[in-house]
Amino acid sequence: MERLPIRKLFLAAVAISNSAWAGPPFMTDDPEPVKYQTWEINYAIYKTWRQGSASANLPTVDINYGATPDVQLHVQPGYSYEGTTTGRHWGIDDTQVGVKYRFLNIEQGDSSFMAGIYPLLQMPTGNRGLGPNRGTSQSFIPLWLQRDSGKWTMYGGAGYWINPGVGYRNSVYVGGVVLYQVAPSLQLGVEIFHETPDAVDGQSTVGFNLGGTCSLTRDYNWLFAAGRGLVNAAATNQLSVYTALQVLY
Repeated sequence: MERLPIRKLFLAAVAISNSAWAGPPFMTDDPEPVKYQTWEINYAIYKTWRQGSASANLPTVDINYGATPDVQLHVQPGYSYEGTTTGRHWGIDDTQVGVKYRFLNIEQGDSSFMAGIYPLLQMPTGNRGLGPNRGTSQSFIPLWLQRDSGKWTMYGGAGYWINPGVGYRNSVYVGGVVLYQVAPSLQLGVEIFHETPDAVDGQSTVGFNLGGTCSLTRDYNWLFAAGRGLVNAAATNQLSVYTALQVLY
């Protein structure tokens, strides 16, 4: 089996680090903010395998706070691992900060429709040993829509990644999620997503995830998902898994 050049392995990892599970437990996010004056913290571990390499966050701490009924503040530091055929690297990763603003919320009976924006900024706190895309600023400007009807929830949208630096280029992300409330304590769903190349010699990513949320107690939830790439999987995502303990305060 031909091994991919190390530069291409690192560039393929950019797409994973850019959008990795932005809206736990999926990569696609939603416009619904955390409840007003409530903390939501997701203690997560996720890992992605590719041909000749693997990357992981061990762990990432996704911290969210409902500043107003329609505004959520977000910060997400992490500690990551990158492994290739030439070596393994561990270190502090870039820190993500953002503000989610829901500007539309229409409710009627057991149905609702909402829309929001969620600009994110990757702060350059990462160890450059993790890859050439670490330790640089990146930003993401998305629009998210959501429709709830009975036991069904559908959300998704599109966003624009700004990836400065030599060898990189801006990219577009599109994704959607469909969830079903199987039981009062269990919600399951499927996600499909696509991102255009974010490097000059990079490849587009298309993939899916299966996952959901299981309520353990009133203030504790288990989040889980797993999936893979559908296009260029060997270079982008042969398998990804995510698991997190969500704590509400």
